[in-house]
Amino acid sequence: MTTSAPPETDWVAAVPRLARTSLLVVGDVMLDRFVYGRVERISPEAPVPVLSVGREVAFPGGAGNVVRNLTALGAMVSLVSIVGDDQAGSDLTGLIGGQPNVEPWLLVQGGRLTTVKTRYLAGGQQLLRADQDDAQPIHAKLAERMISIARNAIAATKVLVLSDYEKGILGGDVAPQLIAAAKRAGRMVVADPKGPNLARFEGADVVIPNLSELSGATGMRTNNEDAIVAAANRLMKVHKFGAVLVARGSDGMTLVRDGSATTLPAEARDVIDIAGAGDAVAATVAAGLAARLDLSVAVRLASIAAGVVVGKVGTAVVEAMDLLAALTPQGGALRKIVNRTGAVEQVERWRQRGMRIGLTNGCFDMMHAGHVHLLEQARAACDRLVVIVNSDGSFARQKISSAAAQPEAARAASLASLTSVDLVCIFHEDTPEALIRALRPEVLVKGANYTLDQVVGADLVQSWGGRVLLADLLPGHWATPSPSARMLG
Repeated sequence: MTTSAPPETDWVAAVPRLARTSLLVVGDVMLDRFVYGRVERISPEAPVPVLSVGREVAFPGGAGNVVRNLTALGAMVSLVSIVGDDQAGSDLTGLIGGQPNVEPWLLVQGGRLTTVKTRYLAGGQQLLRADQDDAQPIHAKLAERMISIARNAIAATKVLVLSDYEKGILGGDVAPQLIAAAKRAGRMVVADPKGPNLARFEGADVVIPNLSELSGATGMRTNNEDAIVAAANRLMKVHKFGAVLVARGSDGMTLVRDGSATTLPAEARDVIDIAGAGDAVAATVAAGLAARLDLSVAVRLASIAAGVVVGKVGTAVVEAMDLLAALTPQGGALRKIVNRTGAVEQVERWRQRGMRIGLTNGCFDMMHAGHVHLLEQARAACDRLVVIVNSDGSFARQKISSAAAQPEAARAASLASLTSVDLVCIFHEDTPEALIRALRPEVLVKGANYTLDQVVGADLVQSWGGRVLLADLLPGHWATPSPSARMLG
């Protein structure tokens, strides 16, 4: 029997509820490092590519990435885990502690290696992944301390998330003790396991295995939908799970509970990088339950979240705005309007595909034909054009008049409706310099009524080998910039 989410579900109203939640995450944290560069030759020492490194970035991974997804949705999160007494552990502690709405409890075990996954990428392709692992069980006294902290945190949160990467944090009787504590406190438990040993999570309200884990745990085949449902029902009966959500990769997900099954197709439009998709699913399901959404609604949102994440580069996260954009296709052009994080992520995706990024900026108050003419020239000079727009506050601080004729949302929407514009981002600073620095465009465009020394960011773009284009003006539509033009950008 296949069922679906209630037709009366107000999906758009459901998303903001995810932010009004509090959750506890316990599990294996790790450091995800990404090394980006170019490959232009093969090594003379061995038949391997030589990577010319351009930049490196690092993010919390594993249970840390579940936390990143939850905070991106606006939730309050407590995290309990263990790191090693090494530089990676210190880096990871700083990254997690620097996130908003997180209360981290990261205990340090002497002599333990913090798990690090380093990925080397060029031209949008992963060349190599190098792992540093320590999957030994944690010290007994440290496990007791961790469980004690988690028990206290359970009382202050609504849902417990167990994020298992088989690195030892949830080994032994740690997971059973935490589940028992959650049940005594009347809290729900979401378990995201690795490997076939699912008995440790007995009694969890939702467990999220993939096909391999489901087959390994039950000894049953999972080669078609009926077999998957049968195996999931067996798992629920043996281990007293409330529901089983089976991750099926490109075939989507199947939710089995209460004698019924629902299969949701994969939501991804473009698959760029699958890293972190499982973490996004676990986080969104847990946040949905914490917000008292029906499980079928939480799972649908999780399916959308997975589709968003696999379309991003690296260990990415899903934000509320991503879910809303996917749930409101009638928004059309409004999907082009993103925040700073979204702009950086989208530009990175385009750049990994070899596209040249162009950028222009301004107030764009009361759009006219001259604006359209300039934007068309800008788009012709690049593969993707980003337009960054002064916020209302930035406008008021820099303009002689006190306010724009149109609010920032209306100005952004007008720009997004143009076919020449690929992305719109509002900036709140006095100048666009910080955002230009973050996006690193290859082409920076302003009108020919500016001189090169008046263009904010011109020196930056030229410093990394880009160019500044002073576009031709449509006669009768532009005035010479005032002395404050450089500040306004």
